[in-house]
Amino acid sequence: MDEQILVTGGAGKTGQLVAGQLARRGIAARIATRRPCATGQVRFEWNDPATHAAALESVTGVYLVAPTDQTEHLAVMRPFLERARTQVPGRLVLLSASSLEAGGPMMGEVHAWLSAHAALWTVLRPTWFMQNFTTQHRQAILEEGCLYSATGDGRVPFIDAADIAAVAAEALTDSALPSGEHVLTGPEALTYDEVAYAVSARIGRAVRHCRLSANELAARYAGFGIPRSYALTLAGMDEAIAQGSEDRITMEVERITGRPANTLAGFLESQRDLLPVRS
Repeated sequence: MDEQILVTGGAGKTGQLVAGQLARRGIAARIATRRPCATGQVRFEWNDPATHAAALESVTGVYLVAPTDQTEHLAVMRPFLERARTQVPGRLVLLSASSLEAGGPMMGEVHAWLSAHAALWTVLRPTWFMQNFTTQHRQAILEEGCLYSATGDGRVPFIDAADIAAVAAEALTDSALPSGEHVLTGPEALTYDEVAYAVSARIGRAVRHCRLSANELAARYAGFGIPRSYALTLAGMDEAIAQGSEDRITMEVERITGRPANTLAGFLESQRDLLPVRS
């Protein structure tokens, strides 16, 4: 059977990159999406089991990105997972997060399920994405010169989503890789003050870390239309960072891919279009 990988979340930060990594290896990626509009895409909805069979037909592995509009992930993903574990001969690779242990909330429950039921599985637990500075933080950086957080002096080993995708591609194509979890980080743990300094140096304008309390950050999120309960959860993640929850570095990216993880400086250099230098 020719290799063909189903990529859920195919339009997301890592999904697009995983598909690209597979293509460079000559492996077909089937993109699961609610609204397929191109060759290689298939209609898929977690909440619609009628879409699952066609999505899984003839695939040899699956990249799993949990639905972003749900918090009880296992409940909504389980019908698909049950079918995938019996129909897919290769590996199921779940994108989780460094902050979520197996058996914990959200993707942690899915992690535990895969460990108990899947024959070949990998759970990727990356820390915070460097891409956050070119997406949700970008407007405040460019318009206000502020990088808002409630992280205090806490450190984060930010990771390039391209490095996550590279590890995912290895896991999806290397059957010799043992089942298990991998905490993925970049090569340096940085405070938001240090990130603000690096961004300032890159774009030629002053950017500072605008420190908020967890409640102030939650209110800021709520002002963007985020439900208050979820806003509090997000702010709580920053508070955990302030207490040291992300202050660690692993070598998993280099161990699995054979090359070092990207640095923040390298990432910012590649983002000239999104973070332009002041003229």
